[in-house]
Formats: sequence, C-alpha cells, structure tokens
Amino acid sequence: MAISAAYVTSADPEGFDDEKEIAVAAWAEAGITGHIVRWDDPEADWAAFDAVVVRTPWDYVTRRAEFLSWARRVESVTRLLNPAAVLERNTDKTYLRDLRAPSIPTFWVAPGEAVDFPSLDEYVVKPSVSAGARDTIRTADRDKALTHASRLVAEGRTAMIQPYLDMVEAEGETSLLYFGGRFSHAVRRNPMLAGTAVAPDAENGLATLRTPDADQIALAERVLAEFPGTLYARVDLVRLPDGSPVLIELELTEPYLFLRYAPGAAANLARALAEAV
Repeated sequence: MAISAAYVTSADPEGFDDEKEIAVAAWAEAGITGHIVRWDDPEADWAAFDAVVVRTPWDYVTRRAEFLSWARRVESVTRLLNPAAVLERNTDKTYLRDLRAPSIPTFWVAPGEAVDFPSLDEYVVKPSVSAGARDTIRTADRDKALTHASRLVAEGRTAMIQPYLDMVEAEGETSLLYFGGRFSHAVRRNPMLAGTAVAPDAENGLATLRTPDADQIALAERVLAEFPGTLYARVDLVRLPDGSPVLIELELTEPYLFLRYAPGAAANLARALAEAV
C-alpha cells in the first residue's frame, strides 16, 4: 500500500531549510511519497495524508496559538508527528522547570512578577517562547540583562535568565539526534547567539560530527523518557564547570536535524516514519 506523508514547513524566503529534499528523497526510498506543505496553507487537505510530519514551521513563534490550534485540527483527522501535546509542551521552554532530568540553571520571570535575579558573571536572557536565538542576548552587563528581561515581561512574555557557560565555547554544545526513539547521530554545535536564524550547514562550519560520551547518551535518554511517542528529537547538552552534562534544550518541534552530517541519518528518519505509519 502506498504511504503518503506531508513534510510540514513554513514560508522560507531565505532558503534556510536545506533538509527537505534530503528527507523526502529518503522517504521515497522507504516507500513513502513525501509532499512539502506549509502548515498554514489554506488549501491543504491534511486528511489526505497518512502522516503529517512537522519539520520547519519556523514562523510559529509569533503565531503560537494559531499553530497549536492547527496541530490539534490535523491530529483529529490523521497522524501528526510529533503529536500536538508534545508540540504544545515543547514550544514553551517552561517545560525545563518540570523535567526530572538536570537542565541548565535558569531563573524565570513571568508577566506580573518583579524582574530580579541573582548576579552572574555573564547572562543569557531570552523569552520562553522563541526559536533561532530570536530576542536572545548574551551580556556581562547586569543592567542590560535587567532591561532586556523587563522588556520581555512587559510584552507579556516569560523571561529566562541563565548563566553563560564557558564550556559552550571550549567544548561546544552536543546535539544528540534520535529518530523513533533510537539514537541516530550526534554533532558538536558551535556557539551562536545572533538575533537571526542561520542554517547550520556543513559549509558555514557551525557543527561537526562527534561521538557522544556515555554520560551524555544516558542523560539524553533520561530526558526523552519524559516525552514518549516522538518521531524525531534533538537533545542539546552542555557540560557544567564540574564536568556534568545538563540539558540546554530539547528540540521536538522544528529542529535542524543535521541529516547531511552522518551517513544513513536521513534513512534512519525515513525508517522511523515508516514504522510509525
């Protein structure tokens, strides 16, 4: 029986999504016909697909309520991957507060709360709903950190204040990729705190293939155990000064998957999709 799946994206005028052709080609090898469709396409018939795979809806940040409503509608007529409940939880980084697994120390300021937080050597301040380092700053100036956090809170957003870890520059972030709950590959991601998204492709050197350590794999799988039923997951880790790994972010909505970095990565995703449908 022929299987049809939607690769869900968004308007991408900059051409950042350089993985869609790779993914759809691998799906074809697995017997799945892929169709690249914008999540907000009013003409899309989502019920016509055996599966709808959310991949690069990068404009959801300013339209989160609309995006989540769309996800629930789609899930009512076909299989949505990742599921709507996962998308709802994952698109607000306050999920970090609820994890049993260790994550980077974070101070939270919600709308209506006083903007105050401990003094740090260097601050990373960002909203809890964001992607591609949007509205994220890194500064050693406490006044600048306070001003940015205050602006976010005044806009009705929850501010996250975290210490900037030197290990991000010394070792980089380690991103572990899982498809269908199975480890596929891992990369070392170089630090990037710009205000705009950049596709982390091989040419611009923002990542290199790496073999994760045993403690990193153990932590990644501990984190993923709290989010069952995902087709794809990217677990971003960094080490604290004492050497212990902690979660920076769990990407379950629109992560770059580094499919070109590891032989068989796209095939691993296709196999997981075939098993899911």
